[in-house]
Amino acid sequence: MSENPGDAVSLEPHFEDVQAHYDLSDEFFALFLDPTRTYSCAYFEREDMTLEEAQIAKVDLSLGKLGLQPGMTLLDVGCGWGTTIVRALERYDVNVVGLTLSRNQQAHVQRRLDAHPSARSKRVLLQGWEQFDGKVDRIVSIGAFEHFGRDRYDDFFKTAYEALPADGVMMLHTIIKPSDEEFAERGLPITMTKLRFMKFIMDEIFPGGDLPQAKGVVEHAQRAGFGVKLVQPLRLHYARTLDTWAAALEARRAEAVEIQSEEVYDRYMKYLTGCADLFREGYTDVAQFTLTKG
Repeated sequence: MSENPGDAVSLEPHFEDVQAHYDLSDEFFALFLDPTRTYSCAYFEREDMTLEEAQIAKVDLSLGKLGLQPGMTLLDVGCGWGTTIVRALERYDVNVVGLTLSRNQQAHVQRRLDAHPSARSKRVLLQGWEQFDGKVDRIVSIGAFEHFGRDRYDDFFKTAYEALPADGVMMLHTIIKPSDEEFAERGLPITMTKLRFMKFIMDEIFPGGDLPQAKGVVEHAQRAGFGVKLVQPLRLHYARTLDTWAAALEARRAEAVEIQSEEVYDRYMKYLTGCADLFREGYTDVAQFTLTKG
């Protein structure tokens, strides 16, 4: 990390932007998320999977790309409510470090880790990757990259590269947007309706959010020294995930309004149903990037 004071200020984590969304209310999110509280694209490996099964399948898909061995240390950048690191403890017998900018998530994950019988080191830190200077064996990051901002991509990949050993692996799962060429190939019209909805998402749902293009992720990763082993798109899996969340929230409308308000309920229904359409139609995508050192 640079010793320039100006750089240090510019790399303060985006606490306010993240907390504006994720610290809304644990009880509210529990109305539409599955019991694992996994707030990212599920992986419907089989058609008959429940949302909870598909979320665990996504976590297993992600961890399975890392080559984890007992005793390794796994860093989860943007660990959410902790399902990925708890699963890693159970399946791979590793030490875990979770990073989150959400106070609610940190408290929830800490309770889960305190209750877990594993003797491995288990930590969840209220800090961003910008503040992390430890050494780890593997890195996983699911649904956090969208919050970093493109001006920090080089810094993020450099920090991750330096944290890993010579045989290190990082699995980065992020929403992406098509390139201009992909928009043209898919015949996707850019309408005022779509532009207004995208502005609504960035202003009212994920303030400070920014979607990269796949080629941008690859270029920034390679610039830091990573090799790109695999890029796996999961677009239609996210459309189904969002459909399932929207149906669950709609079914518990009265509780949602009581916990929050009619305005918050309407805002989230607009977000979930509208984003499902974006993924279904191809305006947005989501992919897993397996990045290697050496």
